[in-house]
Amino acid sequence: MANGVKFNENYPTITKSQELYARAETLIPCGTQMLAKGTQQHTKGVAPIYIERGKGSRVWDVDGNEFIDLTMGMGPASLGYCYERVDNAISDQLTRGINFTLLNKVELEVAELFNEFVPVAERVRFSKTGADSTSAAVRLSRAHTRRDKVVCCGYHGWHDWYISRTNRNRGIPKAIAELTRKISYNDLDAVKNALDGDVACLIMEPVVFEQPKDGYLEQVKELCHKNGSLLVFDEIWTGFRIALGGAQQYFGVTPDLATFSKACANGMPISVLAGRAEVMNTLEDDDVFFFTTFGGETLSLTATRETMREMKEHDVPARVSKKCGQLRDGYNDIARDLDMTYTRCVGLDYRTMVSFDAGDRANPLEMKSLVQQELIKRGVLWTGFHHLSFSHTDEDVSYVLDAYKDVLPVLKKAMDANDVTGALRGEPVHPVFRNLGIGQH
Repeated sequence: MANGVKFNENYPTITKSQELYARAETLIPCGTQMLAKGTQQHTKGVAPIYIERGKGSRVWDVDGNEFIDLTMGMGPASLGYCYERVDNAISDQLTRGINFTLLNKVELEVAELFNEFVPVAERVRFSKTGADSTSAAVRLSRAHTRRDKVVCCGYHGWHDWYISRTNRNRGIPKAIAELTRKISYNDLDAVKNALDGDVACLIMEPVVFEQPKDGYLEQVKELCHKNGSLLVFDEIWTGFRIALGGAQQYFGVTPDLATFSKACANGMPISVLAGRAEVMNTLEDDDVFFFTTFGGETLSLTATRETMREMKEHDVPARVSKKCGQLRDGYNDIARDLDMTYTRCVGLDYRTMVSFDAGDRANPLEMKSLVQQELIKRGVLWTGFHHLSFSHTDEDVSYVLDAYKDVLPVLKKAMDANDVTGALRGEPVHPVFRNLGIGQH
């Protein structure tokens, strides 16, 4: 009998998942399309590998095990799985067509919503993935300023200009890496040192888990403009989660360009480049190119339109943030009561992360794997983050906190015995990037 969302006696059976993965390993490099979804990010031998279906805040794997999902597809399922309003709109559009020879009015309808919601969105262009739009923002910045260099702060996708500065840079000419410089968040001196006369833009995640300090974002904008460089906010994560208008609305700092993707369409593939008219109009120049066959694909745009409307009508960002904040605060209360100073939950309400740091006492990835392993047994699918959706209920939050109350003592016992490794029933998770301070996206 498959496990459910309860304190199960046994770890879930994952036989069908393992059979499917054995086939996938012969055909799909790394066995996955996204590292954060693959087996390296889940306790191998215990965690399910393939999800069969989802509804609301819950998923069922191919072996029939049921879980409360705290990751929601790494963020895109912002309203919840199989959300009726969005799915009905997609089904209706499907009867009328997906991609056409000419334009479709839904392109305009979504552009108008972005213009209404997002402070910088005087002009809007659509694509399919976050990396598309961040790379388009870099190209547009270079074209508009007639400069070549880029300064980046955060994670911005798989394209050459960014990945050239990580350890996963094989296959990228070294000359490309010389045009990009990475800096740390909340370090104004690093910004000052990075900006020179050939920097086209500074592209940054306006916030991840660390709060901006002492007017940091305002000063970054001032420094960029003083240098003649553009400021680009990568709002792939913050867009429609921290606020309807993104981090730029939340913090009151409007960049020159901004990119959006994950939460826009409740799981459908879409990304957005938005910006000031003066900058965006550079795309109309004959020698600048950013066009794509699927930018006007109607199912994703329809899903975006209905997701954005639903978010506005029900104040989704605020309601989701409240629950996510409750998980963060509740986790920290439990850890404090157990005197577990080596783990805490960090981040603003909209998106939080559990961290582990015991120095030389234990490997943080093994500590994380043990917590993940024990949560799986209790019907909670977890990757260290709280990416909640509108469909998560108060009861879901209470259940997860009860599970933490049950699981953290397991970690404490293993730590007290100096044997986290021995408590693991499978292989621990691996980092996506090595020693680069880059999380899962």
